[in-house]
Amino acid sequence: MKLIGFVGMPGSGKSEASRVARDMGLAVVVMGDVIRSEAARLGLSATDENLGRVGNMLRAGEGPDVVARRTLDSAAKTGKELAVIDGLRSKAEADFFRAHSQQFVLVEVWTPPEARLQRVIARGRADDAKEGSNAESVLSNRDSRELGWGMNELINEADIRICNDGDLAQLQRFIKALLERIAAVS
Repeated sequence: MKLIGFVGMPGSGKSEASRVARDMGLAVVVMGDVIRSEAARLGLSATDENLGRVGNMLRAGEGPDVVARRTLDSAAKTGKELAVIDGLRSKAEADFFRAHSQQFVLVEVWTPPEARLQRVIARGRADDAKEGSNAESVLSNRDSRELGWGMNELINEADIRICNDGDLAQLQRFIKALLERIAAVS
């Protein structure tokens, strides 16, 4: 199986990049769904605090690549030769995908912090910062947790970097062209 992985800080545009891939008919597996599923199994609501705790618990109990292992199982079940993996958080996850795929391309989606904060507030997921005085603090805490999982090291080894500081249509066009190029080479 060939894999394209998206990495980026919360609110950078990974989900939108994955939406473009889905619209193109590519298989998309979201790593955060592994965490959300485990939280639901444990009877926990999908708050930022709970999801962070579950992510830490899984990694501590089953190793730093546990989310990647479960994600690869889901990707394989799609039956497709090429899958997009949304939301890598550590080098261990990328190393796992590299070792267990025919080809792995890591794409960083980068967005300025101010824009990320506004996007996270606007999308309104249960685990996101809310409008108000603590929104910056909530996003900062989430950034710190994810960087603690090794995201900075992962970002530094990205094969391709996308600067998402324009409008949504610009990002969508760029992602579509990038995915078409990668799929054509695959």
